[in-house]
Amino acid sequence: MRKKLFIKTFGCQMNVYDSARMADMLAPLGYDAVQSPDLADLVVLNTCHIREKAEERVFSELGTIRPLKAARAGKDPMVIAVAGCVAQAEGDLIIERAPFVDIVVGPQSYHRLPELIARARRIAAGAEGAANCGGRRQPGLGVLDVEFPPVPKFDSLPPPRATGVSAFLTVQEGCDKFCSFCVVPYTRGAEYSRPARDIVAEARHLVASGVREVTLLGQNVNAYHGEAPESAEGSWGLARLARGLAEIDGLRRIRYTTSHPGDMGADLIAAHGDVAQLMPFLHLPVQSGSDRVLAAMNRRHSAAGYLRIVEDLRRAQPAMALSSDFIVGYPGETDADFEATLQLVRTVGFAQSFTFKYSPRPGTPAAAAAQLPETVKDERLQELQALLREQQAAFNAAAVGKVVEVLVEKAGRKPGQLSGRTPQFQPVHFSAPPGRSDVGAGSIVGVRIDGAALNSLDGSPAESDVGATTRQPERANA
Repeated sequence: MRKKLFIKTFGCQMNVYDSARMADMLAPLGYDAVQSPDLADLVVLNTCHIREKAEERVFSELGTIRPLKAARAGKDPMVIAVAGCVAQAEGDLIIERAPFVDIVVGPQSYHRLPELIARARRIAAGAEGAANCGGRRQPGLGVLDVEFPPVPKFDSLPPPRATGVSAFLTVQEGCDKFCSFCVVPYTRGAEYSRPARDIVAEARHLVASGVREVTLLGQNVNAYHGEAPESAEGSWGLARLARGLAEIDGLRRIRYTTSHPGDMGADLIAAHGDVAQLMPFLHLPVQSGSDRVLAAMNRRHSAAGYLRIVEDLRRAQPAMALSSDFIVGYPGETDADFEATLQLVRTVGFAQSFTFKYSPRPGTPAAAAAQLPETVKDERLQELQALLREQQAAFNAAAVGKVVEVLVEKAGRKPGQLSGRTPQFQPVHFSAPPGRSDVGAGSIVGVRIDGAALNSLDGSPAESDVGATTRQPERANA
């Protein structure tokens, strides 16, 4: 009998990718995805430890699921698994506070899920005792598996299933930077780059399944240095990998995230000017515009160095649109430090950004420092967000009247409408070309932009460019 799987994903694109791979791995075992936990035989919470109060969000979610599990008592039992970075960092606490959880599994052990699920079911049925469950035992009956295995999980995962024209493809995991505010090195482990041949093979598989755009993922994706294919020697960096992927027939667009300024080499910057498939949009977190704060964060770059990278990128690819991450209210941040951040934003001009108030993450160096008042953090966050919203609105408004190439992703929200994204990652909703049934998901079409909002564009088909092939994008809107 087929079983039902519900996965709730918290956090970043890496977790989205991991959730999809877990579903891929469990599908051959008879698990079909459902949209609600009350229908599920297996519930997986794939957690993120970056955001404030991450643990409490997990426990709150578990509180809503617990009655569903209790209602299944005496029947085919529901299995609850907590996965991801909260599981890695707080596994013992989860088992202690929520003993009804059956499995706690870290991000490097997903390939063991089938084994862990089978053992959890045997334990629940009384067919296997605590001594034989595998993993570590804690209060309750939960199986805890948060070890970093000697063999990376990728070597044990099945080929991914494509579900649209765009797909994530993890190429690198872990982090060796140890920024003072970040838990990733402790929850994802040391940096590891997949062999280039495996990435190219996965990309070919995705393209054969209908994918036309891949986003390469990594905690520090531009630190990628993977073993070269058999036909080459040494290792490939991200720039060489992008060039290799661009040779795959049918792969129209390549993106990557998340990057670190310290790994933004000249070869990767040059690739943005040379490789047509490498899109002119880059998420490059800076966190602060103050050198004093950047040093305290252990970011290993300066504000001036970041600005030089931006100049070099825009020289290589004039169409480049930039996104970034910012943290305000870091311990010790002064008014002058915050003003330096505002000045950096004014200098760069961002197409979009993500902003956060600093919140202490247990176990990180910054957590032990004296914290700024929440009122100060709130005021600075609102001021920064207002400036960034202004820049985003201006960037989108500058597209009005232009013809842009849009990769169609799906039908739009209204009848006769399509939606997709520009090379600069702007969502676009536009009316389908009349009489062109061949234009659909996976097509790249010319769209004239008729209107702009803060988070999306509206347009109409530019008949002369319908069905256009990928080519070097025009200059940036801003």
